[in-house]
Amino acid sequence: MAQPWLKTKPAAGVDPAKPPADGPLRARILIVDDDERNAFAACQALEELGHELVTAKSGEEALKRLLVEDFALILLDLHMPGMDGYETAALIRTRRRSADIPIVFLTAVFRDEAHLFQAYTAGAVDVVFKPVDPFILRSKVSILVDLHLKTEEIKRQSEHRKWLLDENLRVRGEKARAEKALRESQERQEAILKCLPIVFTSRSVEPPFMPLFVSDGVRAITGFGPEDFMADREFGLSRIHPDDQDKVIKAFRSCVQTGAYACEFRWRCADGSYRLLLDQGVLAPAQDGKAREMFGTILDVTDRRSLEEQLTQARKMEAVGQLTGGVAHDFNNLLTVVLGNVDLLARRGDKDAKRERQLAAIRHAADRGRSLTRQLLAFSRRQHLNPQTLDANALIRDFAPLMQQAVGEAITIEVKVDEAPHCIHADPAQLETALLNLAVNARDAMPNGGAFSLTTRRIGASDPYVLAHQELRDATWIVIEVSDTGQGMTSAVLDRIFEPFFTTKEVGKGSGLGLSQVYGFVRQSGGHVIAESRPGEGSTFRLFLKASAKAAAERPAAEPPRKALRGDERLLVVEDDQGVLTLTVEMLRGLGYSVVTAADAAKALEVLESGEEIDLLFSDVVMPGGMSGIELARLARDLRPDIRVLLTSGYVGAKATMAESEFPLIDKPYERMALAQRLRDILGARRKKVDKVSRAEGETLNAARAG
Repeated sequence: MAQPWLKTKPAAGVDPAKPPADGPLRARILIVDDDERNAFAACQALEELGHELVTAKSGEEALKRLLVEDFALILLDLHMPGMDGYETAALIRTRRRSADIPIVFLTAVFRDEAHLFQAYTAGAVDVVFKPVDPFILRSKVSILVDLHLKTEEIKRQSEHRKWLLDENLRVRGEKARAEKALRESQERQEAILKCLPIVFTSRSVEPPFMPLFVSDGVRAITGFGPEDFMADREFGLSRIHPDDQDKVIKAFRSCVQTGAYACEFRWRCADGSYRLLLDQGVLAPAQDGKAREMFGTILDVTDRRSLEEQLTQARKMEAVGQLTGGVAHDFNNLLTVVLGNVDLLARRGDKDAKRERQLAAIRHAADRGRSLTRQLLAFSRRQHLNPQTLDANALIRDFAPLMQQAVGEAITIEVKVDEAPHCIHADPAQLETALLNLAVNARDAMPNGGAFSLTTRRIGASDPYVLAHQELRDATWIVIEVSDTGQGMTSAVLDRIFEPFFTTKEVGKGSGLGLSQVYGFVRQSGGHVIAESRPGEGSTFRLFLKASAKAAAERPAAEPPRKALRGDERLLVVEDDQGVLTLTVEMLRGLGYSVVTAADAAKALEVLESGEEIDLLFSDVVMPGGMSGIELARLARDLRPDIRVLLTSGYVGAKATMAESEFPLIDKPYERMALAQRLRDILGARRKKVDKVSRAEGETLNAARAG
């Protein structure tokens, strides 16, 4: 094949791939000279040779051209600024692509033998002195270029002959190549069939619908190869789940009438597990009297169906959460009125055993309603949490005796936790409730007794369990593992245990909200809960809560019940529910407070702007009129920087959660003792501050009088 610096133009109608056998050859010559006049003179002298002339003004430019272009000859000036001819020639000779190009040096300065010897040593084939004699330059260039052109002509003829031989071989090997292409196409199709997660099948239209072809992809799905299906005509149907066999046979039979079929069924794989397969196909047209066939595809849809079920489950849980949030506020308002009035009735002086039993029954029912509401809010992750940094090990050790009382003496509780703290950031009361729910659930799974164990451990990103669960790879976790030796659960039950109101217990034996509370609390705390169980092998629940780098806060010791604390401050109560408002006013006045009321935020602002003395604003969070209790509290603080605020709500939504650190909050339904204590916690500090200022002012006044 001709070199890139040789220019030949194929004749019209000639195959471009065919190397030309004749035609003039044209060479390219590179002239390197920093003096444009010298370069022009050289071009004038060589122009009549008919070759392509390319000029470069420096050695650097020449080297750049040689990186991408090829030349038959290089005319190189020796004396140039920067990189001279010797350096340029040395670099040209170091490159394999340009090492064999003849170099003719041009010089007007270096004429002595030493420079001539250096020039030939640098790789020059000749030296021409300036001023250049055009005749001498043309002669030398012509000789060198003609020598290369003759060499290239020999190469061209050789390539042409080689092309003729190759063309002859191509023609003779056309059949062989076609056969090879067909074979490669078949191999490619087989490779594609193996890689696709789809099984291609062909089966008879007559029972038992024996497979005539099964692609190799069936091995990845079922663990069996195509030969297993082809060897036994009953093999495929025999491993279909018994409950699905009639449905599959009916679908195959209908294909003869409708021309197509589609069915989903469970198929028992080599490892004994069932996979959900989608088989669909069409009836192939009859050809040349051959028996008709059904062409089909089988797709493993187990994971897809599982994801669809998870999505459906997530939507169902979200719907329950929205429903719970919608009714919790109004329901807790009702419970506030019920519990408050029960408390007021119980405080009356007349003692009657029957009346006290009735009040106790009402309180018990209201408490159950409050508990159910809180469990639903916990499940839907809308409950009001009071998280703090705590030692999970210490909490479990302290709470174990109470769990033992809950499960009874027939069940042994084993606590295996380290003495060293495992700190987490969570609501301790909700964590204790979650552990108690798990303990009660384990007790019910062990009616004849058994063992219930609690262990903790710290795991990081490199733990095998973390690596096996994608959702755990973003943090360091404290794992609380709760196990029992009970009856265990089937996979169908295990998939639904966290659903609210789902229970396998008898009617009246459980609400179905205990595990929902566990799930909701852990998820709202930024963690995960994973349950594992098999029938007859017990159950294990793992609660993953993020590890905290902070030290655990000291848990205050439980204080015995005290009498309701009283006060004499003036409170502004803002509540849109008339029943709750009436009850709250009666409770507050009974505690010694002076009360001003407002049904909404607008009326409350009128009171605040009127200048009336108000020590504390006690407002519901959710109110009509377009302004929430949080917004009202912020405006009240702007109007009166010294005013104290206490908010309340039967449902702590997203806005209230954001404001938890800004204003204190008491959940509905609240009772008299809890409300009295919360008010004194807020107003007590203010009173001490006022008393301190008053004492200081009094001392100043006494000092002034004494002076």
